Amino acid sequence: MGKIDALIKQYMSNSSVFADVFNFYIYGGEQVVRPENLHPLDTTAIGIPFGKEKKGQPVQKYRDILKYVTAMEDEKAAYLVLGIENQANIHYAMPPRNLLYDALEYTRQVEKVSASHRKENNKGSHNTAEYLSGFYKEDRLIPVITLVVYFGAEVWDAPRSLCEMLEVKDKRVLGYVNDYHLNLIVPAELQESDFEKFTTDLREVMRYIQCSADKQKLSWLVENDHRFSKMDRNTAMLLNECTGSGLKFRESEGSVDMCEAIKELRKEWYEQGQQKGREKGREEGREEGREKGREEGEQTGIINSLKALVKNLGISLERAMDILEIPEDKRQSIAKVYKEMQ
Repeated sequence: MGKIDALIKQYMSNSSVFADVFNFYIYGGEQVVRPENLHPLDTTAIGIPFGKEKKGQPVQKYRDILKYVTAMEDEKAAYLVLGIENQANIHYAMPPRNLLYDALEYTRQVEKVSASHRKENNKGSHNTAEYLSGFYKEDRLIPVITLVVYFGAEVWDAPRSLCEMLEVKDKRVLGYVNDYHLNLIVPAELQESDFEKFTTDLREVMRYIQCSADKQKLSWLVENDHRFSKMDRNTAMLLNECTGSGLKFRESEGSVDMCEAIKELRKEWYEQGQQKGREKGREEGREEGREKGREEGEQTGIINSLKALVKNLGISLERAMDILEIPEDKRQSIAKVYKEMQ
């Protein structure tokens, strides 16, 4: 398992987050699924189509997370099995993969019911067909719901149903194919009104990922949303890995100020620009004089830093100079050199 997969699995294993994602997707934000009612299920399954296996032998599969929950109550409790598949990358064969998982879970339930009947050994009260199948007329299965949560900023361009993956020349055939549709959450597809339906920091996770492709929008979000000022360190690490932000956190930090982390990244860009400028200045200084080389090197460092901020954050030159705290009396001359070097 890669680092991103491990971080996602750890994050989504939190019962509050797990409940939050299903309350959002199924109930539109209504708090129906309760974290305290969630219990882990065994995620081991047996299947052949996926993974590396020896010829003719099944491969053991592990579902990312599978829990059951008391979802609604009327005259008696009704239970839903809620499954979730974590994807850090787009998967172009997700429909048959999830179909397999669901089928394996239903099979597990049937086998569990059958084992219970064998233990009771009440053959006399049921007909031969029921006894041989191990599943009685009155037996019922718990619904299985698999939800794919995509932790990427890109648009999901993979198939969302089994039929989309089929090559069919005779359309009449499709009338007899049992289709399978994905339940899918993609950050890029969420509307502004959707984010307020989350009750955990999954809201910040989805918003950050959605904005991660636009550095200016991301910078504005982190600076203006107070919930990013004190984020759980593990959640911050998840965002950092999923989006490739390059942020650095201190090992001792229990919570992270994402705004400060981004400021530190800007400072690093600035220092890198200065270093490049000094190196260039030293080269020129050998020919034109040490003092002149030093002055021009520092100026080049500032220009390189401005370029990095403008390019990486998508901000204006004036805003970049504000960030670097360049004195007013030097801005005009620096802006002139900046434009000449474009």
